[in-house]
Amino acid sequence: MITQIRSISELEQMRNQLNAEEQELFKRYFRIDTTIGKLKAPETMHGWIIKNFGSLERVAEQKIVKVTNLQTMEGALFNEIRASRPMECKMSEEITQLIENSQGDPFCAPETGTPADLFGRVQGRHSITASNIAKYDGDHGLVIFQEHNPLKISQETIYDYFETGLEWAKKARELEPESKYYFFMWNCLWKSGASIIHGHAQMTMTQGMHYPKVEGLRRTAVAYQQQYGNCYFADLFKVHQSLGLAWEWQCGVKGISYLTPIKEKEVLLWAPKAGSPLYRGVFHVLQKYLEMGVASFNLALYLPPLAETEEDWSNFPAVVRIVDRGDPNNKTADFGAMELYAASVISSDPFKVAEKIMQE
Repeated sequence: MITQIRSISELEQMRNQLNAEEQELFKRYFRIDTTIGKLKAPETMHGWIIKNFGSLERVAEQKIVKVTNLQTMEGALFNEIRASRPMECKMSEEITQLIENSQGDPFCAPETGTPADLFGRVQGRHSITASNIAKYDGDHGLVIFQEHNPLKISQETIYDYFETGLEWAKKARELEPESKYYFFMWNCLWKSGASIIHGHAQMTMTQGMHYPKVEGLRRTAVAYQQQYGNCYFADLFKVHQSLGLAWEWQCGVKGISYLTPIKEKEVLLWAPKAGSPLYRGVFHVLQKYLEMGVASFNLALYLPPLAETEEDWSNFPAVVRIVDRGDPNNKTADFGAMELYAASVISSDPFKVAEKIMQE
């Protein structure tokens, strides 16, 4: 196992330092391709390049690392110049002021400013549910936080948001028993796709089969078990652990700084089931995110169906995926054609993310 935190630009060398068993497992999951991007800058650009990148040599030849998950076909492109940037940044006063100025939106008075579901509302200790007025699916609700500022979190409130969402799902199933597939998502601030600043999460229930990305992961896990006789998630953890990119907390909660993130600083957490240990892990990651200056993020909870189905979900854990969506003040979108149709272009280093998450 490689314990020293290194750099994504050294991934190929790090893989080659693993023992034979670890290398075999790595190659089962991941393919690495490296290339050098070259350019010749005109003299008129030299001052600007040196100011922004430190030297002409750094941009003249740039190492690109392409990592592909051979099981899921997720992929990421890392440029060592992008990945070498400092991890921490400060929350801008402008963002804080925008959040404060948004007080008084409909979510500040949810019982009069939002519709209820046909079964009514679920009242949590720090939240209340509402029915989403423009629905993604037949059952689509909201967990509206009592705290207006979505960046003010505690272990207790995070627990309440997840549990209130699950209680909503139980109520929804009483009216629609065929709605067995539950999905929980939290889009934090406008950069993540949230249309209202006030803290809130969303829940959906769907019928027939789970959403394609969740079902795709289940099928990957089943196929992996059939081919190799091992649990997909257990071996995924081992691969990342061998590189110093994984950690394990109490009650079987595991986490990784993912080698093929969908976007910046993506962390995956999973546990045998949803509950307090997993939620504590989520709180810890979000705390570390905030310390790194992350203000906008997407979070999703994948769960097996809430009732029996024909598919095999026997080895599928409760999975949480969290990803940084970038500076809310930046008007440039972080998703482009590459992310939508080719592979994710990543500016953060998974090794630096792991180092921050594992700090006490």
